[in-house]
Amino acid sequence: MIDERDRRWRLILGKTEEDEQQGQDGEGGQPGESGDGPPPEGSMPNLGEEDGRMDRALEQLYGDDSEDGDLSDADPDIARWLGDIREWFSEPVAQLLQRDMLEKSNLRKLLNDPDLMEHIEPDIHLVSDILALRRILPSKTRETAKQVVRKIVDELREQLSRPLEQAVRGAIHRPTVNRRPRHKEINWGRTVYKNLKHYQPSHNTIVPEQLIGYGRQDRGLRDMIVCVDTSGSMSSSMVYAGIYASVMASLPTISTKLVMFSTAVVDLTEELEDPVDMLFGIQLRGGTNIEKAVAYCQQIVERPTETTLILITDLFEGGDKEVLVERLNELTQRGVQVITLLALNDEGAPRFSRELAQQLVMLGIPSFACTPQHFPGLMGAILDGRDVEQWAAGQGIVTAPDN
Repeated sequence: MIDERDRRWRLILGKTEEDEQQGQDGEGGQPGESGDGPPPEGSMPNLGEEDGRMDRALEQLYGDDSEDGDLSDADPDIARWLGDIREWFSEPVAQLLQRDMLEKSNLRKLLNDPDLMEHIEPDIHLVSDILALRRILPSKTRETAKQVVRKIVDELREQLSRPLEQAVRGAIHRPTVNRRPRHKEINWGRTVYKNLKHYQPSHNTIVPEQLIGYGRQDRGLRDMIVCVDTSGSMSSSMVYAGIYASVMASLPTISTKLVMFSTAVVDLTEELEDPVDMLFGIQLRGGTNIEKAVAYCQQIVERPTETTLILITDLFEGGDKEVLVERLNELTQRGVQVITLLALNDEGAPRFSRELAQQLVMLGIPSFACTPQHFPGLMGAILDGRDVEQWAAGQGIVTAPDN
C-alpha cells in the first residue's frame, strides 16, 4: 500500500530517471520516510493503474521533455484528456489544468491567426477540442472559435447530408405490397402472375385466390431518439451525432429527438435547427450516468412500436448497471427498437465495456461501432425493417462482444 504522502509527491514530481530504470527492471521503489518533504531520491513508489493514468495525463501537460503542442493537426487525445481530468480533479483544479493545456496546445494562437479561416481543413477532432475548451476560451477568441466550428460543421454536414437523405427517403417511400386491396387498389398484373397456378381450363380463366394491391408509398412517420454520451472518449461521436440528428430533424418523414448526457441529461431537440449553437451551448460536466439518460428516454417515448432508440455510448457506466439493463429490457418489451453504437466515428476499434455489451446482446440489442459513412445505411436498414445485425454483417461490421 502506497503512503498517501508519497503518492501525492510522486504525482507532483512526475517521473525520475530512477523511476524509468525501476520500470525497466520491474522493481518498485520503497516508500519514503515520514515528514512533510518529498521522499528521498530513488525511493519513489510505483503507482496503481488509476494513478498511473493520472500521472501520464499530468506528464503530458507538464513533462519536461514534452514539446509544445500544435492543434493545426488536431490531436484526437486532447478531448479524452480533458474528460479524464474532469473525472479525477475538482472543478477549480480541472479548470486550472485546462487553462494550462490551452496555452500548451497553442489553440489561442491558432484562433488569433487571421488566415485561419482560409486554410483550415475539415477536422472533427479540432471541433471536439474547441468544444472541450470552449468554457475557458477568452471572450475575444470565443467568437473566432465558433466561426471555426461552424465552418467545419457546415462542410461536414454537406458531405454527410446527401447520403443520409437518400437512404431515409429510399426506405420510407419504397412501395409496399397490399395483400388486402380494395377494388381500385388491385395490381392486376401482379395478381394474374401470382395466381397462374389457379388457371381453370374449363372456364378459360384464372380464379385468383390472392389479390395483390398497390401499397402505400409512404410508410408514415418514424420516431427516432438519438441519445449521446458526452464523456471525453465520445467527443467526436457527439459531434457526428449532433450533425446527423440535425439533418434527420429536417426530414418531414422522421420525428427526431436528441438527448445528450454525462451525469446530467439535457434534451436538445429544440436546438437541432442550428447544430453549432447547440454544441456550443452544452453545459454538461464529466462523469457518465447512462441509466439516468435511458430513464429520460423512456419518458419521451410516445409510440413504442414506431420508435427507435439509438444509444451512442462506450457503455462505461457510472450509475446503476443493473437498473440500466432493466430499463433497456423494458423498452424492448414495449416494442421500442434499441440499438447501441459504441462509437460514431472513424477512429478504429473503440474501447468499451464488453461485460455490459454482452448483457445487451443477450437482450437482443445490437451493439457495434459505426463509422459516419455507414450511418446512412444503418438508418435505411432501420426504416426498411431489416435485421440490423444482418445489415452490419453485410457491411463487414463486427458486432459486440467480438469487436
